[in-house]
Amino acid sequence: MYTSLSELLEFLQDNDVKFIRLAFCDLFGVQKNISIMPGELPLAMEQGISFDGSALPGFMHVESSDLFLRPDPATLAFLPWRPSTGRVVRFFCDIRYPGGSPFEGDGRSLLRKAMADARALDLSCTVGTECEFYLFRTDQEGNPTRIPHDQGSYFDVAPLDKGENIRRQICLTLEEMGIQPEASHHEQGPGQHEIDFKYASPLQAADNLITFKWAVKVLAEQNGLFASFLPKPFPDRPGNGLHVNLSLFRQGQNLFRNPDTNTHSRTSEAFLAGILRRVAECTAFLNPLVNSYSRFGSFEAPRYITWSHQNRSQLVRIPAAQGDLRRMELRSPDGTVNPYLAFALLIQAGLEGVADDLPLPPSCDLDLFQAGGDADYPALPQSLGQAVSLARESSFVRSVIPARTLEYYLKIKEAQFQAVLNAPDGGAEEEAALFARC
Repeated sequence: MYTSLSELLEFLQDNDVKFIRLAFCDLFGVQKNISIMPGELPLAMEQGISFDGSALPGFMHVESSDLFLRPDPATLAFLPWRPSTGRVVRFFCDIRYPGGSPFEGDGRSLLRKAMADARALDLSCTVGTECEFYLFRTDQEGNPTRIPHDQGSYFDVAPLDKGENIRRQICLTLEEMGIQPEASHHEQGPGQHEIDFKYASPLQAADNLITFKWAVKVLAEQNGLFASFLPKPFPDRPGNGLHVNLSLFRQGQNLFRNPDTNTHSRTSEAFLAGILRRVAECTAFLNPLVNSYSRFGSFEAPRYITWSHQNRSQLVRIPAAQGDLRRMELRSPDGTVNPYLAFALLIQAGLEGVADDLPLPPSCDLDLFQAGGDADYPALPQSLGQAVSLARESSFVRSVIPARTLEYYLKIKEAQFQAVLNAPDGGAEEEAALFARC
């Protein structure tokens, strides 16, 4: 952090910074940005840089379209893949109305509110993500193919794992940007990989996830490959998940399972119970594509709303961990989420559970992958259409996501579901377009 604007400007000058990227996310978690010169930074900090909100779906109408980007100084990072002379830095931005009030469609603002609501209960959360992606070969024009980069499998090494050098490059690049990867490895699918991150505040974790996806895409392209976060690129191979690890603290004490007594605090149980109660209503935000629902129920992706210790067939597992690493792991989301909205909903669901002193249902210690469709447990939505209906009927979701933002999001998601449902090719064309974008 910099104590003054003049100190920040001096730092940029000393490091030969010539371009500043002001980054933010649209309603669907897609990163956008505008470049300014360093001389414009004082204006950006004090008043914001204007942009046309009507040009982004779900933001503004054309007759009242001005919005402003205010850089968050804490998010300054160099872009290591850009030239070393005339360097480029990035700030994440908050989105404001012309009068300075927060824009209700700004996910960072909604996530900040969730964090503030936790503090009001003397609680705080940390979030760590585990994100999977595939690497595919490209054709002579640089367009993505469906040919995996390798035929490796879980935890393989070179030469079966041909992604070692790219994962190394990604991890080192992220370290240069102030993000700390904890582990990386080849995943189960051919050409599939996973990189896990050290826990951080929910806002920083969301910023880090957006940065991670950007870096993976850029570095894959520089290596002549295409990186895909599509939840289910192959019908018969593992999908790409985003496991979200949540820890809960009060006065510096981790409230999840104590390994010495094998018990949870009552507060952490209520927090987990709150998430289990609301997760189906939030699934349109945790799994936002039609393709997302092809992933559920196979290759360690959950189908039922259950929890257990260590059991990877459950929606939520409590891993074997100690100290600050004690946590719950939600296994249903995928990497196409808007992480700001997703994390805000999860935290608020947990806080609602705490406020209601909600009892935690019994754990499920079965292998639910073997149970198939016969398990007697409530299930996650089985389609985006079903998830949209649950979100639209949810008073909880309406209490977290502002009405105009919620209505537009659900309208677009319902249209995407209907387009695939009514497509003569069964949605193959739409899925191909998603593959190229994700």
